[in-house]
Amino acid sequence: MNEPGRSLLERAAEVYDFAAMARKRAPVASVAAVPEAPVTDPEPSPPNRHGVVDRARLAKRGFAMLDGGVTATAEEFRLVKRQYLQSATGPGASHRDRMILIASALPGEGKTFCAVNLALSIAAEKDFEVLLVDGDVAKPSIPALLGLEAGPGLMDAIADPALDVEGCIVRTDIPNLSVLPAGRTGNDATELLASDRTRIVLDRIAARRANRIVLFDSPPALAASPASELAHHVGRVMLVVRADCTGETEVREAVGLLGGCTDIRLLLNAATLSGGGRRFGSYYGQDG
Repeated sequence: MNEPGRSLLERAAEVYDFAAMARKRAPVASVAAVPEAPVTDPEPSPPNRHGVVDRARLAKRGFAMLDGGVTATAEEFRLVKRQYLQSATGPGASHRDRMILIASALPGEGKTFCAVNLALSIAAEKDFEVLLVDGDVAKPSIPALLGLEAGPGLMDAIADPALDVEGCIVRTDIPNLSVLPAGRTGNDATELLASDRTRIVLDRIAARRANRIVLFDSPPALAASPASELAHHVGRVMLVVRADCTGETEVREAVGLLGGCTDIRLLLNAATLSGGGRRFGSYYGQDG
């Protein structure tokens, strides 16, 4: 599988044929196309919640911090980020193309690690801001990981039409990085996410700011049903596959469940390069 001269993420971020094969073997129920919700608000409501990110905790856990120098992890996620931004903001792209779901087949494959690192990388951009949404509504972890207060969030805004989702967003002290907590928990999470209200809330989140990139940290596709519902609303799914751990059967099954999105790409995580392979960071005098 290792190809000389190409980084892990250059290879793993390519479009694979799993999506097409999965649709042939296990067709996904067709859903009638629904027009995108118009944004009637003349101006977005400013987030009224603020928080300070626990940078020390993130650095200790191996995340690529903006002020942490050039590392292998930071460089790899720059590659992933650039490929995504080019397709999400190119000619003909809609606001839905600026929404990406980071998922995995099973727990423990590193989806949250990848979601946070990608968000931190996009936050370094000069022309974009990033909203990291905790979409793992059964076991939310993003606010606690970043050292932020949880409070009301996505599910509250979906359940209550009178609640403006912008008011639930936490603006952090990292420029261009905001977080939307998962919010309330309950047994009706999947049903709420399957409702038309979800489409309205998510479309407004992306459409209100033309330079906003929205990342969803999803529950594992084979462990919780909300992932398949969220996939219907995003422009791309990034399926995190843990090297030497995730089986091909699990990958195919996950792709089938996430088939509500037609653009599914695989991201190889926790792979080890051979001794002679290229390693980002070494050029700058770091081991990564």
